[in-house]
Amino acid sequence: MDQLTLLFAVLLGAVISVPVGDRLGLPAPVLMTCFGMVLAVADFVPNVDIPPELILPTLLPPLLYAAVRRTSWRQFAANKRPIFLLAVALVFVTTVCVAVVAHAIVPGLPLAAAVALGALIAPPDPVAATAVAGQLGLPRRLVSILEGEGLFNDVTAIVLYHVAIAAVVSGEFSVWQAGLELVLSAVVAVAVGLALGWGANKLLGLLEDATLQIGLTLLVPYASYVLAEELHGSGVLAVLTTALFLAEYAIGADDVVTRLAGHTVWDVVDTLVTGVAFGLIGLELHNVLQTASGRWGELLGWAAVIVGVVVLVRLLYLLPATWLTKRLHAKRDVEEEIPTSWRETVVMWWSGMRGVASVALALAIPLKTDSGAPFPDRDELVFIAFGVIVATLVVQGLTLPWLVRRLRVRADTEHEKELERQLAMRAAKAAKRRLREIEAVEDLPEDVSEQLLRRAFEIGLRIDPKIADEERREAHEKRVRRLERVRRIQSEMLSAARHEVLAARSEPGADPEIVDRVLRHLDVRSLR
Repeated sequence: MDQLTLLFAVLLGAVISVPVGDRLGLPAPVLMTCFGMVLAVADFVPNVDIPPELILPTLLPPLLYAAVRRTSWRQFAANKRPIFLLAVALVFVTTVCVAVVAHAIVPGLPLAAAVALGALIAPPDPVAATAVAGQLGLPRRLVSILEGEGLFNDVTAIVLYHVAIAAVVSGEFSVWQAGLELVLSAVVAVAVGLALGWGANKLLGLLEDATLQIGLTLLVPYASYVLAEELHGSGVLAVLTTALFLAEYAIGADDVVTRLAGHTVWDVVDTLVTGVAFGLIGLELHNVLQTASGRWGELLGWAAVIVGVVVLVRLLYLLPATWLTKRLHAKRDVEEEIPTSWRETVVMWWSGMRGVASVALALAIPLKTDSGAPFPDRDELVFIAFGVIVATLVVQGLTLPWLVRRLRVRADTEHEKELERQLAMRAAKAAKRRLREIEAVEDLPEDVSEQLLRRAFEIGLRIDPKIADEERREAHEKRVRRLERVRRIQSEMLSAARHEVLAARSEPGADPEIVDRVLRHLDVRSLR
């Protein structure tokens, strides 16, 4: 098996892991990590040969962009306090605790190298948290906080990591310089993200074809990441800023085809890239096994201690942080989404899985310092990091569904249905209001006006039938059954038409381009 065959195997596993995970009730990223570990111990599978410096720029931009598309700026603004406590403060606390313990238990490990280890394993993975939380039916407020934490903690952790690595490589370190670098990195990233978001939004308006618009959105995350990194800013924060800007302004309300096609394309990209990312984590087991040859007891002991520190620090931090957030929330009456019980806090604690960013940062540790000496204890740091990633991702990922069921943490479905009902009523009222405006300037026949008014009301009914009284609901349901019968027959008629057109494609003298053009008209008709 060569590298290309291995890539295709991982991509196939990414596709298959989704339905298998749904059937087993397990997160697909966890299954992909296990699949990668199985491949890693197989003799016929080659070692993965990817330059470490390409892992983050290749995998993170599309994953972050896809994750941001599921949220909004308002959500981040409303949850800035809990996100700050988790994404910034908790990363600092975890980094310090891991650095102190690692410096104490690993003989001869420099403090700066220990800080680098703490920084690279401090941030929970945003992709893993989003994928796991989305499948378990957790309350939306928990999902929002986990998404916010996962998306913003990489910014803090990566800057800390680069400062620590620079201190080891150069032998110099300054607290003030590190703080200034953190601030400048954020400022540059936000500026780049806003500039590219604004420019991409203008360009999307000029590109009227949905295919070109979606193609541009595939390029924008990479452009934002690379440009920010070139200007010594945070590529992660730049991608987040660009994605949030485009999520608010890029697609108009009437760009139906672009929105539907864009969702489909980005769902495919998200599935494949997520599979490759977590499959790569499992495949790194091959290198770890080589590192641990003859030193299993010592290295496993160090890794177990650091895993305990990472997991315990998160719990001990979340308990007072959640209490403080509740107190501030009650005093200021801010509409933010926070855990409302100790059960939800426990679920947040156990959701702190490490993943793609930690692997990429561990592999990106330099081989040598500026003096030409080997980077101190590099193999040991990589082994410990992999141990933390596997323990948190596989163990916590596999047991989180069980924990959620045991604690009975569930989304407030009634509240969600009520919000959906309110939006359905607003949609119907907006349609009626627009109809009245049209009637004021156009002379519509009475029967047409009544028909349009009924359809305006049915816009809301199709979203939530409960917004109508019983009599109108029964009449609507009767019309729906009649329409469904008509649509079924019409669907069969269109299917016969498509089969006939496709059959004409193989006939002598048929022009495939014309056949595809006619078939597209039939497909659009079927979609409508």
